[in-house]
Amino acid sequence: MALFRSVPALVFLITSLAAVAKAQTEKTFPTDAEINLVLTQAERAIQQYKPLIDQEEVQMGKSVATAVANDREVLISLETAVKAFMRKPQGFNGPLGFAFFEWLDDADRNAVLCGSGASAQATLQMTAGNKDKAETLLHLAHSCTDVSTLLYTVSENAGSLYQRYAEAEQQLAVQATEAAETCAAILKKNTVAPPKK
Repeated sequence: MALFRSVPALVFLITSLAAVAKAQTEKTFPTDAEINLVLTQAERAIQQYKPLIDQEEVQMGKSVATAVANDREVLISLETAVKAFMRKPQGFNGPLGFAFFEWLDDADRNAVLCGSGASAQATLQMTAGNKDKAETLLHLAHSCTDVSTLLYTVSENAGSLYQRYAEAEQQLAVQATEAAETCAAILKKNTVAPPKK
């Protein structure tokens, strides 16, 4: 008798575990709220990085002109993407989301280069006895390193969201293919041959 009392509990437990397992394997697309959070983080990083590019140009001179021009192009692309995604966050869930991730990665790398270049110049200035110029360059190097860390963090968050998008898209494609194959099998099974003339 005790065995029959535990059967409904066992059935309930198995059903609950199956539902939890299915929920854990179900891939979800990034939500507007998640995308907007990354966009807010990106905006903050952009606003911190913008003045550093100007400082880099002023303090390091013509030797970094090409790098500064590249930095500005990347920031313009990022700003454009942020504005577009703010209007339509689900636009992130597509090819432009990957481009946004790449631009964040480029900005991070450029900020690291700014920091290392400023640090190298500070060493040269210190060796030459220009203590004030060296301190200014060290401050720039520190600021570039800080913003690089922030950009890296935002890039990782965007990359994680984009990976979720790609996985959910793949799962959706597999489900659509399975549904199409099932429909084709049903149609094939239930198709009546046309009468012969």
